Amino acid sequence: MTIYVVTLPGTLLTELTPEARTELTRALSGSDPRDTDLGAAEDLDLLTFYPDSSAFSLRLEVEAADTASAEAQALDLAQAALRTVGLTGEAAPLGDPVITGIAGA
Repeated sequence: MTIYVVTLPGTLLTELTPEARTELTRALSGSDPRDTDLGAAEDLDLLTFYPDSSAFSLRLEVEAADTASAEAQALDLAQAALRTVGLTGEAAPLGDPVITGIAGA
C-alpha cells in the first residue's frame, strides 16, 4: 500500500458557517496531509478557500494500492465529510480528484 496526497477542487454554492468549517475539518481528521513528510515539507493545508471566490480545495492523505483507488477513496471521504455538515453534492460540487503527491510506500 502507498500513501497518496489527493487534491479535490470544489465550489461552495451555499455559505459555510465557521462552525460548519470546523466540523468539516474534524470530519476529515486523520486524512490531513500535514501528517505526512510530504505534506509537512510542502506546507499543505487540508482545506483551502480562495479569496473572492466560492472555490475551495481539499487535500487528503489516503492509503491505497493504486492511484485510481486513492482517488476514489479521497472522493468518498470528501463527500461523506461534506454531508456531515449538511452540504450535498449540489451545494458543494467537487471536481475530479488529482494525485498531487506520493508520501511513501
